[in-house]
Amino acid sequence: MDKFIPVCEPLLGGNELKYVTDAVSTGWISSSGKYVNDFEKCFSAYSDCKYGVAVCNGTIALHLALVALGIGKGDEVIVPSFTMIASAFAVCYTGAIPVFVDADADTWNIDVSKIEEKISPRTKAIMPVHIFGQMCDMDAIQSIAAKHHLYVVEDAAEAHGATWRGRKAGSCSDVGCFSFFANKNVTTGEGGMVVTNDEAIYDKLRYFKNVCFPVHGPRNYLHNDIGFNYRMSNVVAAIGLAQTEKADEYKAMRMRNNALYRKYLSDVPGIQFQHVLPDAECVCWMNTIVISPKLYGHTKDELVSYLKENNVDTRLLFNGMHRQKSLADFGCDCSGEYPVCDWLTENGFYLPSASSLNEETICAICDLIRTFRQINIH
Repeated sequence: MDKFIPVCEPLLGGNELKYVTDAVSTGWISSSGKYVNDFEKCFSAYSDCKYGVAVCNGTIALHLALVALGIGKGDEVIVPSFTMIASAFAVCYTGAIPVFVDADADTWNIDVSKIEEKISPRTKAIMPVHIFGQMCDMDAIQSIAAKHHLYVVEDAAEAHGATWRGRKAGSCSDVGCFSFFANKNVTTGEGGMVVTNDEAIYDKLRYFKNVCFPVHGPRNYLHNDIGFNYRMSNVVAAIGLAQTEKADEYKAMRMRNNALYRKYLSDVPGIQFQHVLPDAECVCWMNTIVISPKLYGHTKDELVSYLKENNVDTRLLFNGMHRQKSLADFGCDCSGEYPVCDWLTENGFYLPSASSLNEETICAICDLIRTFRQINIH
């Protein structure tokens, strides 16, 4: 590959410059300004929710959601072990303890069959993470939550526009949380959003986000609770609005690219893709493969090195939460076995996944993967 192919670069193909220029030229660059409100309304509607609260990033979105639900010290929250560590950190910020569940071997999402065995009298919420843009079995999770009187907080950081039985990510729970990091299907560079259909929760989100100024009433600068400055700026929201206007287009591009990877690698032994459930529409945030060294003939690390030599960028998968010293030191129970999570970490990685990838580039990457299988490096 002559040209370097990054693992994922943003696509800014809409009104971003127009809206940002308007925000700057009119002087509305802080958290006050029409684009924050417009972005919240546009993205929450896109997610089939009544309310949206824009914040600084996805980790903050999770923390704010947990605070609004009253989760704190002495509580526990069920979290998949196979996730970005921000999911667990957000729980820790509240003083609560994340409790880990292994992944499902096919979908790579939380193994729903193992959730109930981790529920204790201290459990207050379940945090399903829609890994790589595929939604979890939200009906099963909601059933468990209702049985045990638990909240459900969707970590939809990777799942903008994904659906489960026709329902959008973020709308199948008490609150849904999104990230708009640069590699996401919808991006603002940094940024996040909490969505909900519950007006009381919405008011709490706005209250705690804005250093606990009263949501309804004058600012008398008397604060009854410890709040946070988690506001998004009008400039960032301007980018978010432009991105959301094209969200379905970008979603279709990611799904098309994933279909092309599956097509061109279908005849290569030892490569496994994420299984998409019939009731789910995966938005394919990242094109992730898992290598079987026995069938492929090389390890994941060897293939990653070969791709790097040929100017193809990749990324390793998350290390499980049960492997994190920081979480063990915090007081999390990191004992027990998480074989699926460990298998994913050991053998999986991301291929280039930008929305703007073309078929020729994807075909060339797949040719490299096919060619390397025939090379004897031992």
